[in-house]
Amino acid sequence: MTVGSDSQLFGFMLTESFSMIAFTAAVEPLRLANRAADRRLYDWKLFASDGLAAEASNGVRVAVDGSFRDALGLNAVVVCAGVNVHLHDHHDLIPTLRKLAKSGVKAGAVCTGAYVLAKARLLDGYRCTIHWENRPGLRADFPDLDVGDDLFEIDRDRFTCAGGVAAADMMLSLIRRDFGDALARAVADQMIHKRIRDADEPQRPDLGTRSINPHPKVQRVLTLMEASIERPTSIDELARSVALSSRQLERLFLEHVAVSPTRHYVNIRLEHARKLLRQTRMSILDVAMASGFNSASYFSQSYLERFGHSPRAERKVTPA
Repeated sequence: MTVGSDSQLFGFMLTESFSMIAFTAAVEPLRLANRAADRRLYDWKLFASDGLAAEASNGVRVAVDGSFRDALGLNAVVVCAGVNVHLHDHHDLIPTLRKLAKSGVKAGAVCTGAYVLAKARLLDGYRCTIHWENRPGLRADFPDLDVGDDLFEIDRDRFTCAGGVAAADMMLSLIRRDFGDALARAVADQMIHKRIRDADEPQRPDLGTRSINPHPKVQRVLTLMEASIERPTSIDELARSVALSSRQLERLFLEHVAVSPTRHYVNIRLEHARKLLRQTRMSILDVAMASGFNSASYFSQSYLERFGHSPRAERKVTPA
């Protein structure tokens, strides 16, 4: 690619099994910005470990412009990652990221790319976000990071997003910051993207709004459950927090969630444990404790009943 003399050059670092949807949602707004402005505002180059091609998690191989160490003259770098990002040491990418950031290059990430930035210590002192499914793992491995649950975060010269189509909203916001609202809206129109979502919008709907007829007290209890995984709150206390008896809360849960509050709370904690087992190298006992289980045997038994295999076997399961 021939780079325009006045354009901003983005370098996309494609790691193993990167998310194709997040990558395309990030690069296409740059192309459309050039088209809408009728001039070269942005250019981009792609880089991979071997300098030849990168394979996305969907199996599609993408030709690149060079290896990670060939990334020179950039204005911004974007790490594109996907499933199992924590299983790789990224030894060939991290030095390049640190060198680029030290020279003043803006550093960003889509989907799980924030994990690589964190490992390079480039998110220290910055607010960041990551795909909701990978948030527990990032927080467990980097407990000092300021990790939010927003759609995307733009904090000074760092930008991260949840992945998927959230990458488009983040890039549209960067375009708006660079060249104004009119151009960003013109790009969104080209994408048939009706509204540029705000950074602080949640990645997922409120738990209570996922049922057809959400009950406000059920929604409140579900939120409290999600917020107290490591140190579970008793069902009696949860009921009192919404001015109900335990029996009344149970009836509402059976009506709106189709399971008892006790069973649902355990399921939430088991789902949290599953993410930690897949996304970190924490010991099984530490995962159990971080998920609110004081007994390793009860944790293993509950896990087997929920998922059909033990926590140890979970580590051998590779998510698609």
